[in-house]
Amino acid sequence: MKARAALALFAALPVLSPALAQDAAPVAPTATPEAPATQAPAPVPAEYVYVALTVPQGVITLALDKTHAPLTTANFLKYVDAKKMDGAVFYRAMHLEHDPEHQGLLQGGVRNAANLLPPVAHEPTSKTGIGHVAGTVSMARFAPGSARADFLILLSDMRALDAEDGNQGQDPGAGFAAFGHVASGMDVVKAIWNQPRSATKGEGVMKGQILEQDVKIITARRTKAPAEGA
Repeated sequence: MKARAALALFAALPVLSPALAQDAAPVAPTATPEAPATQAPAPVPAEYVYVALTVPQGVITLALDKTHAPLTTANFLKYVDAKKMDGAVFYRAMHLEHDPEHQGLLQGGVRNAANLLPPVAHEPTSKTGIGHVAGTVSMARFAPGSARADFLILLSDMRALDAEDGNQGQDPGAGFAAFGHVASGMDVVKAIWNQPRSATKGEGVMKGQILEQDVKIITARRTKAPAEGA
C-alpha cells in the first residue's frame, strides 16, 4: 500500500529535448515521510565509491554503495567517468507542504539528450536494504528499469519510496532505487534546495517546484572519502 500510494503521486513526464528541460524528467512523489531518522542508511559491510559534485555553492560528496546497489552505482559512475555529468543541473526543489522548511527532496539530472546512456535495471530497496531517509541518493524513474541519469537527494525521510517487502522489482510496489548517501555537503544541498522557485514552471506535481534558475554541476569526479566530521 505504501509504495502504491507513492506511485499514484508520481508524475510520468516523457524524456524530451533539452529545450523542454523543466518537464523532461521522471519525478518523485509528494508522499508524506514516515518517522524521521538521523542519517542516511548504511547497510554493513559496504564498499563505497565517492563522487564530488562541484556546484557554484560548494561541493557535495556522494558515497555510492557498490556492495548493495552495484548496478545503479555502476550506471552513475559511467556518467561521471565519461564526464557526461558535467553540465547536468539541479532543477527541482520539492518542499513537503506540512513542513516546507525542513522536508522534501532535491532533483537533478543530465539535460543533454546526447549524453544519456541506456537505462539501468531496477534495484529495489527490498534487495539492497538501502532505505529512503534523510541524505539518501536515489534514482528517479518511470517504470522499473527506465532510470537513466535523473537522481534525487532527500532532505528528509520518505520511506514511501521504499519497495514493499519481498518485491523483486516490479510495479506496483517496486519503489525507487536508492544507491548511496551524501557523505559531506548537505549544507550545499540545502542551499540549492532553498533557491527561489518559479510559480509558473513545471506541470502537474512539478508546478511550483522548479527552480527559477537551474544550478549547474560544474564537474562530477571520483574522489576520496571525506575526512571524518567533514
